[in-house]
Amino acid sequence: MNPTYGSPQNARVADALSAEDPSVRLQAALAAGSHPDPGFLEALVERCAVEPDFFVRDMLSWALTRLPPESTLPRLRRELGSTRPAARAQALHTLSKIGDRSAWAWITRDMLRDVDDEVARTAWRVAVVLVPGDEAKDLARELVTQLGRGDRDVRLSLSQALVALGDAAEPALAGAGAHPDPAVAAHARATLLLRQDPEAGFDAAVEEAKRLVALGPQRAAEAAAAVEGVEC
Repeated sequence: MNPTYGSPQNARVADALSAEDPSVRLQAALAAGSHPDPGFLEALVERCAVEPDFFVRDMLSWALTRLPPESTLPRLRRELGSTRPAARAQALHTLSKIGDRSAWAWITRDMLRDVDDEVARTAWRVAVVLVPGDEAKDLARELVTQLGRGDRDVRLSLSQALVALGDAAEPALAGAGAHPDPAVAAHARATLLLRQDPEAGFDAAVEEAKRLVALGPQRAAEAAAAVEGVEC
């Protein structure tokens, strides 16, 4: 028996986290969270870094949230410096689930600009959860530097993060709406449209934003004024 896990049952749970069958790994993560034991910490974190199944990863994060934060948070902080993108992304995801605002200082500019899209997307989400109110505008200014990045899912994630920042994101988005790069300008305008009408849908907002960018600043302003006049 591995004495780290305290009992034969806990040792079996830890071993099951690396089983070939994902359903077995899922049950093991559930068991670890249902009966939290600090001895599971290392096994859970290590499995997070290599787990290919989304549902198992989410259960692993849940199990980590059940452990004492005074031991979990420092271990996750070390994981943020991993050379494995999956490890960094899952550590960030778990931090968002824990929601301890002391971790805000660990969300660096490099993470928000990570070359791996999944790491960057996760960093955007956790940053919005943890950012102090008086730093939200600074975060928005940093996030708009990523406008136009990646495929549809990446751009949607960034728009969702900026929308979640509320009014703090408005000035940065307004400025980016006049960016010389049409892709950046359209993404900024689409995000502003989503702020105004969350029910419009991302794809519709992007198409409308592209149309406005193609019109040019003056004609776009005239079109917006005309629409407002009709609504009135």
